[in-house]
Amino acid sequence: MLIERFLLYITNERNYSPLTVRSYRTDLEQWRDFVTRSGNTDLISRATPTDIRRWLLVRSQAGDGPLTLRRKTQSLRAFYRYLMKSGEAADNPAAEIDLAKMPKHLPQYVREANMDSLLDSELDENDFTQVRNRLMLMMMYETGIRRAELISLRDVNVDADKCELKVHGKRDKDRIVPFGPELKHYIDMYRHLRNVQVGTVASEFFVRESGKPLYPSLVYKVVHDSLMSVGGSDQKSPHVLRHSFASAMLNSGAGINSVKELLGHQSLAATQIYTHITFGELKDSYKHAHPRALKKGG
Repeated sequence: MLIERFLLYITNERNYSPLTVRSYRTDLEQWRDFVTRSGNTDLISRATPTDIRRWLLVRSQAGDGPLTLRRKTQSLRAFYRYLMKSGEAADNPAAEIDLAKMPKHLPQYVREANMDSLLDSELDENDFTQVRNRLMLMMMYETGIRRAELISLRDVNVDADKCELKVHGKRDKDRIVPFGPELKHYIDMYRHLRNVQVGTVASEFFVRESGKPLYPSLVYKVVHDSLMSVGGSDQKSPHVLRHSFASAMLNSGAGINSVKELLGHQSLAATQIYTHITFGELKDSYKHAHPRALKKGG
């Protein structure tokens, strides 16, 4: 089957993540079901842009939002590029389909004062779980790494002597992220407790009390519960800490290209949205601080 061959291709040759492959499978199986209701599977390779637009309309009416519709269009683009390469299709009918427009929402973030209050709060330095959770928060906020990158972080790639993390990011790309002396202190503290209370760790840097790796919902709960105590953002997810890192860096004068590299963004456009956050904060500060900012015109 064409879809199965494509999924094997992006798994084995393109090294796409399991999550991405699952998303592609869902999209393409929905597309196959829509196109082949007549039972003629050959229609997949002969689909037209009109067919795709009709399908996207059906998906929109079924409740799919702009982000999902964009992904489905991109899934079809990749699928038909593969079919053209393998000689199964003459052209790519998804190539001329415009991506669904996304509503312009600025990323949520936590103000620096609130993060300082959270990270400077009282801590039992002999409690493995407390120290691990504090380090997780601190590492995501001070380095901007993603939740998946935190979970997959290997012990050998946390160099406390050089104060560097080797992070394995999206598209199988590695990057080096520096960190400061405070994070080094917590890393050393955590490693000591981990080695004493949990034992020798084979590969992962962060582990549970049992010695097993973290899992996404655990990281989410730790971040969510911690951010609930400080407020400052409607969202309380791990990605908010990544947004907060970028905002803090730019507010402190870091160049946007430097922030792009630290975040592991492929393009500068993905980083530029944070400049809107910092400008918005600048306007708020002006309105609250300048003695004539709120004075009405005469």
